[in-house]
Amino acid sequence: MSFKSWKESRMKNLTFCDIGLIKWSVFAFTLMVAKLWNPILSLEWYWYALVFVIAAVIPSSKMLKKGK
Repeated sequence: MSFKSWKESRMKNLTFCDIGLIKWSVFAFTLMVAKLWNPILSLEWYWYALVFVIAAVIPSSKMLKKGK
């Protein structure tokens, strides 16, 4: 069993609330990193926008792609 298939089989056990909690934990971790490492907050706003767009492109394209 490959790691990908193991991961996908385990993800089927997660509920909508579990995925929401994972998102909140990532958000809180990011805020903690920003609080502890001040230089990350000194970037211009467009760098954050660029990271947002790059991170959103892959899941959005998978969601909008036609099924097989």
